[in-house]
Amino acid sequence: MSTAQILYVVPSQFMVEHLPNTTFPEDDEWIALVRAPEGLTVVREAPPYAEVERWVGLYGGETAHGLDTPGMLAALVAPLAEAGISVFVASTYHADLVLVPEHRLGEASATLKAAGHQVNGVSA
Repeated sequence: MSTAQILYVVPSQFMVEHLPNTTFPEDDEWIALVRAPEGLTVVREAPPYAEVERWVGLYGGETAHGLDTPGMLAALVAPLAEAGISVFVASTYHADLVLVPEHRLGEASATLKAAGHQVNGVSA
């Protein structure tokens, strides 16, 4: 099976928060949660007024894959790592949501295209 994927840019911008000593957020405005011994990591839509690092999501829903398909996430994050682009990943049952810093979206898109992926929704 090919690991080439069709990705699209999620229309929202996201923020990633760490809430120490918390087991669940106080609101339900989150996209993804990861609970760890040191606290809770929360991914949520970034409000327009928030002065935070903004992340943009690339989602491979067009090329959904099973949990038993090896290499799909690695095919995305390896070229980004080589290019020095930070990522935060939230995986779903069928695909992965790869967040990249907003200011690096163009570079991330070009990197993924050079690696054989299709990226839709990025202006040239």
